[in-house]
Amino acid sequence: QVQLVESGGGLVQPGGSLRLSCVASGLIFSIHHMHWYRQTPGKERELVAFMTSGGSTGYSDSVKGRFTISRDNAKNTVYLQMNSLKPEDTAVYYCNAKYNVISYWGKGTLVTVSS
Repeated sequence: QVQLVESGGGLVQPGGSLRLSCVASGLIFSIHHMHWYRQTPGKERELVAFMTSGGSTGYSDSVKGRFTISRDNAKNTVYLQMNSLKPEDTAVYYCNAKYNVISYWGKGTLVTVSS
């Protein structure tokens, strides 16, 4: 059974940092492209960052230069380092693993940016 478990969310002040982690099990992690999405109430889920199995990365314009995605295949873990956080970064952040047409989701972790 495939599981993706996110952690690291919480309350942080504007300008602060958080690092999210997503631990995967039940799949061959190294061959999966990994993604971080986020969602706020009433809005569609938004792709924030991705890292392919080969190590290529991409970011949404809204987080480029502030967020960094990385992965540790030995630990079956993908990370999202979030710096210079803004109130508009407040959302539930979801981890996604994709291989061909098969996609798996975590349950999300809440990030709240507020003073």
